[in-house]
Amino acid sequence: MADEAFELRVQPNGESQYGLALFQKPHRDLDRTGKVEEWQLVVRVHGQPLKAVLDQVLATIKKAGYKASELARTRLHPFQIPESLGVRLGLLLLAVKPLRKASRMSAISEQIQGMTDEEVYYWFSKATHGRTATRSQRALRVLLAEE
Repeated sequence: MADEAFELRVQPNGESQYGLALFQKPHRDLDRTGKVEEWQLVVRVHGQPLKAVLDQVLATIKKAGYKASELARTRLHPFQIPESLGVRLGLLLLAVKPLRKASRMSAISEQIQGMTDEEVYYWFSKATHGRTATRSQRALRVLLAEE
């Protein structure tokens, strides 16, 4: 699985909890100066938002060829995630990260599951790039949670 576009990394948080960080592979191996480009952080999530969408996280790592039991606080190696799965997971985590209401997190999770690949790629690009990324994330939450 060396050609995967995303990595999902487990980040221990305290003695018994953990968070997740999703990283995207750079488009080029080297930047303009010849230095190796680093993986770009898409989103970090922990706590209640992570718990609310953990079923989707587990489904994603299963589709990527891993066992659900491999997601543990002690995991050292990142999960390699294909682009189509990583984009959908990234959009989901970006959308639920700032929320506190479980009902809104659940509604957003269901709506993102029902999106076509084209919709997911469109919203992911809007929510991760440029000066308007934060506004795009907010617009997506309002659109999907219908509140």
